[in-house]
Amino acid sequence: MCADCSEKGGWDVKRFVFAWILAALMGMAVAGCIAPQVKLFSDASDPFKEFTLSGEEKGKVLMIPVNGVISDSVDTEMFRTRPSMVQEIVAQLDLAREDPDIKAVVLKIDSPGGSVTASDIIYHELLDFKTKTGVKLVVSMMNIAASGGYYIALPADYIMAHPTTVTGSVGVIFFRPNVKGLMDKIGVDVNVDTSGVLKDMGSPFRQTTEREAELFENLIGTLGNRFVNLVSSHRSVSESIDEIATARIFLAEEALEAGLIDDIGYLSQAFDAAKKMAGLPEDSKVVVYRRTYFPNDNIYNSLQMRSNVGPSALIDLGLPQNLTRNFSGFYYLWTPGLEE
Repeated sequence: MCADCSEKGGWDVKRFVFAWILAALMGMAVAGCIAPQVKLFSDASDPFKEFTLSGEEKGKVLMIPVNGVISDSVDTEMFRTRPSMVQEIVAQLDLAREDPDIKAVVLKIDSPGGSVTASDIIYHELLDFKTKTGVKLVVSMMNIAASGGYYIALPADYIMAHPTTVTGSVGVIFFRPNVKGLMDKIGVDVNVDTSGVLKDMGSPFRQTTEREAELFENLIGTLGNRFVNLVSSHRSVSESIDEIATARIFLAEEALEAGLIDDIGYLSQAFDAAKKMAGLPEDSKVVVYRRTYFPNDNIYNSLQMRSNVGPSALIDLGLPQNLTRNFSGFYYLWTPGLEE
């Protein structure tokens, strides 16, 4: 055998071995044995870190943003899953409990509300945090702080609305689809067998009976009264409570007159009020918990991680996916505000 042929044969063997190893590695990767760890953006697996937005002197005011529909379900999108709003807020409160330098919290709310239970959980967690830590709680309302967005503001020591804020909507709404008319048109029927006459109460496949309608009315009334009673216990609204109980919305001036808020001002003024209430110097630190660093950061940034940047759907209705998947239920929600 010639020398050139020998060298060529050796090279072919090396290529074969290399190709075999590469194919094996690719197969293992596809099978999940080897998963490449490529991370383009921060996500919920990254821990919260504290970032200073302004100030240098001792003592801290923590800003917690509340944006969008209030929910206790995770928000699953195309390439990521975001924790629920309840989980995110509670996680930040837990971090704040461990930091003795945090003397005040500014809750920046821009929300039309959400589910009854999620709103009540956040209300409870905020009240518990304030009671046990003695930290001052100030609410700053932005575009909308209506229904559940107002419900979670109730534990605050001081509520300030932006001059153009929409708030109020103190009441409950019950959503349930009804496809009976459509089914009649297309000739489709659904047979349902139940162990009790009210087991399929609220079924979208038939009309609601008078007894069911009465029961729904009682449920709505009970949840609505809970909201109104909490407003009465936290705010001085005795003269305006009947108007508030109509579940109407209020602009800032009207809300101030009704006793729903304490003042009208801008976000920076809410931080000034928080520092004053907590006995902090004017140049004390304003901090925020985020999962990633943002250049040129300031108090108007409500993002907590880079992966939130940019739409992940072709059409964004402003609703978390859990709400669109299972819309039936009771909500402290002002529905026109969903577009915000």
